[in-house]
Amino acid sequence: MKIELRDGLLFTELKITFNGRSKTVKNIVIDTGASHTLISQDEVDDLGIRVTKDDHFVASYGIGGEEHAFIKTIQSIEIGDYSLTNVELDFTSFKYHNINGLLGLDILMTGKFNIDLYNLELLRLQ
Repeated sequence: MKIELRDGLLFTELKITFNGRSKTVKNIVIDTGASHTLISQDEVDDLGIRVTKDDHFVASYGIGGEEHAFIKTIQSIEIGDYSLTNVELDFTSFKYHNINGLLGLDILMTGKFNIDLYNLELLRLQ
């Protein structure tokens, strides 16, 4: 799957399915420094992904400081031809311009992805 180098960051897209509805979310940064995948709640609000009193919450820490997110189990996430079902993802109000989320190590390692920086491709090891 082709990835894009823009503003010094690697961008991709992913497809999220929740309660039978799907959406492709663009401007996802491939972030090997993020332990968990984090998606902008604003980007998936139209799928009905909203915080409820039954959700679990998590705090994470990084260069931008402390971030709070809620965790939802979604039907599936697709990156290229790779699909994971019934996966927990973190959702938050994302503060960074033109970035709709981070593709973290939880998905990258589970999917056995390899980042080819020379050809700007996200590959899966078979």
